[in-house]
Amino acid sequence: MRVFLVEDAPLLRERLTALITSVGASAVGHAEGANEAIEGILAAGPDVVVLDLHLKQGNGFEVLRAVRKAAPSIAFFVLTNHPHEGYRASAERLGARGIYDKSSEFEKLREALALAA
Repeated sequence: MRVFLVEDAPLLRERLTALITSVGASAVGHAEGANEAIEGILAAGPDVVVLDLHLKQGNGFEVLRAVRKAAPSIAFFVLTNHPHEGYRASAERLGARGIYDKSSEFEKLREALALAA
């Protein structure tokens, strides 16, 4: 399984890369902002995207909207510090398979990625 990371925190990207390899997948790219993410995802053609909602430039909802329209087969898992119900509903409506809290649901994301692999 090929995974693209959209996360603007370098330490968290490192942790996510380790998580991805632990489930037998490979990281095929990363981005810190929405436009960079959209271009990178569409160029890399990953199976899965792990997506933060708050980015250096733009937001994860923009990424979800654009990529799902252009490449609907790519699976999205949202990892955020803001797992509020409104954000969850919006992400699910835009096609995210799961929304996880960075501070308390990291292991649940790992399990979801392992199932997707």
